[in-house]
Amino acid sequence: MVTAKEAAAMDASKYVRYTPEQVEALEKLYYECPKPSSLRRQQLVRDCPVLANVDPKQIKVWFQNRRCREKQRKESSRLQVLNRKLTAMNKLLMEENDRLQKQVSRLVYENGYYRQQTQSAGLATTDTSCESVVTSGQQNVATAPQAQPRDGSPSGLLSIADETLTEFLSKATGTAVEWVQMPGMKPGPDSIGIIAISHSCAGVAARACGLVGMEPAKVAEILKDRPLWLRDCRSMEVVNVLPAGNNGTIELLYMQLYAPTTLEPARDFWLLRYTSILDDGSLVVCERSLSSKQGGPSMPLVQPFIRGEMLPSGFLIRPSDGGGSVIHIVDHMDLEPWSVPEVVRPLYESSAMVAQKMSMAALRYLRQVAHEDTSSVITGWGRQPAALRALSQKLTRGFNEALNGLADDGWSVIESDGVDDVCISAKSPSKMINCNATFNNGLPIASRSVLCAKASMLLQDVSPPSLLRFMREQRSQWADSNLDAFFASAMKPNFCNLPMSRLGGFSDQVILPLAHTFDPEEFLEVIKIGNASNYQDALMHRDMFLLQMYNGVDENTAGTCSELIFAPIDASFSDDSPLLPSGFRIIPIDSRLDTSSPNCTLDLASTLEVGTPRGRITGSGSGNAACAGSKAVMTIAFQFAFESHLQDSVATMARQYMRSIIASAQRIALALSSSRLVPHAGIKRTPAASPEADTLSRWICQSYRFHFGAELIKSADASGCEPSLKALWHHANAILCCSLKALPVFTFANQSGLDMLETALVALQDITLEKVFDDQGKKNLCTELLPSIMEQGFACIQGGLCVSSLGRPVSYEEALAWKVTDDDNGAHCICFMFVNWSFV
Repeated sequence: MVTAKEAAAMDASKYVRYTPEQVEALEKLYYECPKPSSLRRQQLVRDCPVLANVDPKQIKVWFQNRRCREKQRKESSRLQVLNRKLTAMNKLLMEENDRLQKQVSRLVYENGYYRQQTQSAGLATTDTSCESVVTSGQQNVATAPQAQPRDGSPSGLLSIADETLTEFLSKATGTAVEWVQMPGMKPGPDSIGIIAISHSCAGVAARACGLVGMEPAKVAEILKDRPLWLRDCRSMEVVNVLPAGNNGTIELLYMQLYAPTTLEPARDFWLLRYTSILDDGSLVVCERSLSSKQGGPSMPLVQPFIRGEMLPSGFLIRPSDGGGSVIHIVDHMDLEPWSVPEVVRPLYESSAMVAQKMSMAALRYLRQVAHEDTSSVITGWGRQPAALRALSQKLTRGFNEALNGLADDGWSVIESDGVDDVCISAKSPSKMINCNATFNNGLPIASRSVLCAKASMLLQDVSPPSLLRFMREQRSQWADSNLDAFFASAMKPNFCNLPMSRLGGFSDQVILPLAHTFDPEEFLEVIKIGNASNYQDALMHRDMFLLQMYNGVDENTAGTCSELIFAPIDASFSDDSPLLPSGFRIIPIDSRLDTSSPNCTLDLASTLEVGTPRGRITGSGSGNAACAGSKAVMTIAFQFAFESHLQDSVATMARQYMRSIIASAQRIALALSSSRLVPHAGIKRTPAASPEADTLSRWICQSYRFHFGAELIKSADASGCEPSLKALWHHANAILCCSLKALPVFTFANQSGLDMLETALVALQDITLEKVFDDQGKKNLCTELLPSIMEQGFACIQGGLCVSSLGRPVSYEEALAWKVTDDDNGAHCICFMFVNWSFV
């Protein structure tokens, strides 16, 4: 029985009031080590006299409470942010619902009026006053008083600006355009926003609504600087600025947009931009084209650009109640599709393409900048996110410039060799943009020229992201390593001729992660073409590198474009170094979605062997119905630096190399397309696998059965050829294998594991096991997990958080780890299985 004295002592030990000095000492240790060991706590008591009278058990309780408070604070902060997002999203959805109700009411009224007019016309066919609503509307337009012509005077421009504002607002929040939800884009707190495209209107139009954590003034400043976020924007010049009412301004702009392929010319626009503040405090930036059709001033045509028309468009920016801004974006254009070949005309008639390249690009850029402003993370290679973003924009801009080959940039077309499949352009040294007077190694560029080989081709029945993903991961399937080394040597001081015979063989590639942008679909990487084991070793030997940007997109979203752009660099590379970007761009030219294509990340060497893969597919051909009619344009451009007197030799080499790449790309596309064809509906082909992979999958399943007494693969999934690998690859949980080394690295992952890590098989070896776990998980990994696995052969891990290769948190319900043994009962690797994982 507990006495009163003992109870009082227990109460005294239960509730301890700490002095400010004691709290300060405890907080200092907490920030150094949130979960100190018993020895560390005892050392703290010895080192801090102010804690001498505190029981070490109470210090343990204090740290437990402190961690709990910190967790609650973070959770509360996360919930507050989520609540603000949900509140803003709910407001947007309510506005969208109100707009749709108005649109329905208008359509019901028009339908009733149409029925009434039709009935009246049927009763009195000779009465010309009773016509359909369409004819009546045409008569009203014909008899309406004509607007007075407006000139370029301030009053005339202000009249155009007011009209533009009214029409823009009717599109952004009204029913002037019938908007439908963009395929594959679902609104939600973690989505980019509410994306809609026009159903039936003149030209192509897209609308985006979203929440951004920035003030309206900063948002407007960014959006008005279109070359900053629109990578297809070549230039935008402010010709004149006029003051307007409501603290507004009227600007006259001239803008040029790059052409996305070699099959059509670039576009330019002569615009009026009106910036004003509405009565409710909303900031509006609206634009429209100026031409004689509106009675305004016009600008002479500029060759070789095609003058496009921007119908009333712009940005409506409103302060959000929880902070930040709610943005409505409208992009409405007439891109003159009559001026392009029929094969690419759908690109200029697609509202989904406008939504992807303009509306959504603006929202993504704003979210990226807002994220960078609220975090101080320095990504790979010691670069700030803004520097990496500028680097990826530099790659895209250089690729677009070479692809368009405009005379203003110094490009001139070299005479063809009689076959027009490849276009060759050259650029004199004096016209090289974004270059200093010398390269970083001090080599003058006075004698250097740049040559670009480019071509476009039509692809059938292939997913653009799958094709570019394969080309990124399997560079040896299409690239000539000797020529790659030649391209790199052109940037070094010892380059003076074509050293093709002296080049060593580069038979392998190592992807060295540089960084990633905020957009999870875009990656920046450094690729070592050679056999260096790590990045430092490669730098010491000054071997061949490629700075590579992979911009993949969701295969289920309409209007998407995939890019793989790279440029040779060396160890002295800096942010202001000149680049010669080359690469691939694939744009789908129809709006149908392709949701049946698997992610092709395994080795496809067997499907790329000699022979027509389609001939190996049995059945009547019904298997290709899912992807029939899917077309895309693939544009390729490669740039080479060369000495001016070697132009003819380099041009011949470039043509041969480009034709080789075209043939390889067609072969790969055909293999990927065939891998999607199935002899029976609902059954997917398993990508080809090596005997080593099949053996590893068998060892994984056998070891799991031995340690856990259960089957990893259900018997229903283990039917057919190579059952273990097929079922393991498509297993719902993430399965990853790591090596038995002092610093374990991943050696294998199934499709779910690659998705969780946000990586590919070819880059898996660059990810260490400790990078996947958070700080607490790393400590448990070294002190408890790995020793337990090696001692008893398996371990069970409670649910928690881990981290993908891109730094995104991943939650999992539980994780299992076991030792994988070979046929001789020798330890081969450690296998992890993360159950029910999801991105936080």
